[in-house]
Amino acid sequence: MKLFSFRSLIKIFIFLISISLLLLLVFGIAYYTIDKIQKKNNLMDIEEYSPISTLVVPSNPKTRSKFPFIDVHSHHWDMPIMNLGNLVQEMDSLNMVYQINLSGSGFAVFAGKQDLMDLNLSKSIQNVKENFPDRFGVFVNLDLSKIGRKNFKSNTEKYLENASKIGATGLKIYKNLGLNLKDGEGNRVKVDDNRLQFIWEKCAELNFPILIHSGEPIAFFDKIDKYNERWLHAKQRPNSFRPSDKYPDFDLVMMEQYNMFKKNPETIFINAHMGWYGNNLSKLDEQLTSLPNVYTEFGAVINELGRQPVSARKFFIKHQDRILFGKDNYNKEEYYLYFQVLETNDEYIEYFRKRHGLWKLYGLNLPDSVLKKVYHQNALKIFPSINSNLFK
Repeated sequence: MKLFSFRSLIKIFIFLISISLLLLLVFGIAYYTIDKIQKKNNLMDIEEYSPISTLVVPSNPKTRSKFPFIDVHSHHWDMPIMNLGNLVQEMDSLNMVYQINLSGSGFAVFAGKQDLMDLNLSKSIQNVKENFPDRFGVFVNLDLSKIGRKNFKSNTEKYLENASKIGATGLKIYKNLGLNLKDGEGNRVKVDDNRLQFIWEKCAELNFPILIHSGEPIAFFDKIDKYNERWLHAKQRPNSFRPSDKYPDFDLVMMEQYNMFKKNPETIFINAHMGWYGNNLSKLDEQLTSLPNVYTEFGAVINELGRQPVSARKFFIKHQDRILFGKDNYNKEEYYLYFQVLETNDEYIEYFRKRHGLWKLYGLNLPDSVLKKVYHQNALKIFPSINSNLFK
């Protein structure tokens, strides 16, 4: 027995289409009306609000750094097949002599595909060696999700040893450690988990600096409301935030990282993104003062430094031997602002990413002696494989 005739199905289909069109019409009219009301009353979303400043002050934009520099924090996921010649041309225009690709093992590390990690790392290093051996360094990455398994320690040590043998220059640890990385029993893996201790020791043995990203900006752990200075970031990228019902709090993750640094004085660590203390330089000052094996870099946090030029300048001068140049995601034009903030005393500089902060930046006007250390001298100390003659 047929429940519906063909004609009945056609009628239902036409009815549903009619309802859909009616809803689209209603929503369209509503959107149009709201838009008209907003424009009439000068209402707009914060993302739309982009005032052109009437402030007239000296401006000294930069498209090339004053001194040759090393970028210790970059990501090129397609390095095995990249035309490095095109990238080198851009680097030359910026005065970037050397760049470190932290993503040597590729996206495969997040899927736990060891064979693909091996392939990505070896092909990345091969591409560099065959084309521009003096211009790039490649870091290895580890799949830490296998922690606690029978051969985790021996396999990881072999992987690090082989990475060193074929030409990797260090280890990058991603932010999932300490935040959402779980072991086989479903427990959060802490940054200072004793089951990872052998990794830090092996890196000291191999002279592998470790660049580690722990946590996120402190505002990402706070309540998302009108008082959160990264509210726009939450609106545009809500998955970046770390609600307390799913993640540990900021201070706990930072304490675990500190404990790990302190326990391994023979290992060189680079605390990425100013350790997310770019907005609290006194805290980072305490860390660098008490931990001589730790360096830092300012990838993706130049906006924090540029809003406090007096404090940031004092910090850079005090810790001039421990700060490296880092950018994070590669974008040629975005380097210009880094140069302007570091080298000039310009005021009210427009930042290129609104969700990182709704404030303007101010130049630090760092002394040449400090700039040289930040741009390349400090990195040359911890990466002896870099050809220092390129900076003379």
